[in-house]
Amino acid sequence: MDPQGILAGARPVVIICTRDRARAEPFYRDVLGLPQTGSDAFAAVFDIGGAPMRLSTVADWTAHEHTIFGFAVADIDAVAASLAAKGVAFNRYPGFGQDERGVWTAPDKSARVAWFKDPDGNVLSVTEFS
Repeated sequence: MDPQGILAGARPVVIICTRDRARAEPFYRDVLGLPQTGSDAFAAVFDIGGAPMRLSTVADWTAHEHTIFGFAVADIDAVAASLAAKGVAFNRYPGFGQDERGVWTAPDKSARVAWFKDPDGNVLSVTEFS
């Protein structure tokens, strides 16, 4: 086996930490619409495109100021409208020139991105690639 490609075929497992699972779990399930596939003493488990996402409780978790996970979407305008209708507020970044909804367009037009936070303050994103 090529040691450079040892994980190339591995299925990803996404781990997102939360201080308050009772608050975060409905956000991922009901607001983001991720199918919940399980729950155990350590995490709530959701499906993201066939890969498991574990929403793990960490009592002293501190959210990062940068994106921890992103979703590639086909229609960012529809996704942003749907999330906004469910109460999601999009992050605004000085100097980015985001549109009225908070969507930023890359200078080369290769991507459009919107960022938002989960209940713990973890920054998530949705991106439409050209």
